[in-house]
Amino acid sequence: MAHGHRDGEAPEGPEGYDTHHAPIMEPFVAELMAAVDLAPGDVVLDLACSTGFAARAAAALVGPAGRVFGADIDADMIRVARDRHPRLYPDIAFTVAPADHLPYDTAAFDAVVCQEGAPFFPDLDAALAETARVTRLGGRFAATVWAPVDRQPYFLAQQRALRQYGGPDAVRHFARAFATTAEQLTTALRTAGYGRIAHREVTFGIALPPLDGFARAHLSALWGGLLTAAGGEEAVTRAADLVRDELATHIAADGTSTLPFTASVVTATR
Repeated sequence: MAHGHRDGEAPEGPEGYDTHHAPIMEPFVAELMAAVDLAPGDVVLDLACSTGFAARAAAALVGPAGRVFGADIDADMIRVARDRHPRLYPDIAFTVAPADHLPYDTAAFDAVVCQEGAPFFPDLDAALAETARVTRLGGRFAATVWAPVDRQPYFLAQQRALRQYGGPDAVRHFARAFATTAEQLTTALRTAGYGRIAHREVTFGIALPPLDGFARAHLSALWGGLLTAAGGEEAVTRAADLVRDELATHIAADGTSTLPFTASVVTATR
């Protein structure tokens, strides 16, 4: 998931998202970086950057000669992105901005990356038209979007927990993270003027921390507000217990779980 959780987050807010969602995001960010083939000196935009997972990875690859920018419509996400990015590389310039109205010059970027952000664009075509505007000719684009939820045991367990304890608002917000397919993204990229468009699926077995603590912390960071509104703190506890119980066969002796997560990586050239 990306940042659709903002409608239902817990008081720890985007700080919790950055901490607890990191184990799930990290391997896909690495795959995204490989797909966009960044080089030292590149100028890169992390579109819908949330707390800056991809921007931080890009900064390490483009090095002192490069520049990295991050844009997201959520001011609190940008605040955490600014607070938590390393300063070993060129300073990452994070900006509050919608994807369909970016504050950058035409042809400003060698590469644009988008980690699980596309499903949250109100208008996918408008966002990618604007992305095309700020990408130089020959520049690269890469994005990830989740595969359907019924192929993802962990997310499926979360969905069941939200259905039972979070009510229709929680289910609706959850569904947004899976609302854009690779095929839809490919069509929108073609309409925006990109070429050499391709997509492929990648699956990682991701080792999650012990579910007794992680299931609650992750649910609280993403959906705590909606769960609490529906049933108080007891709803958060029961939802976390359901997630743990749904995944009981995956839990190792030390409490950790290694679960498959699948996303499509979509690439294109301007």
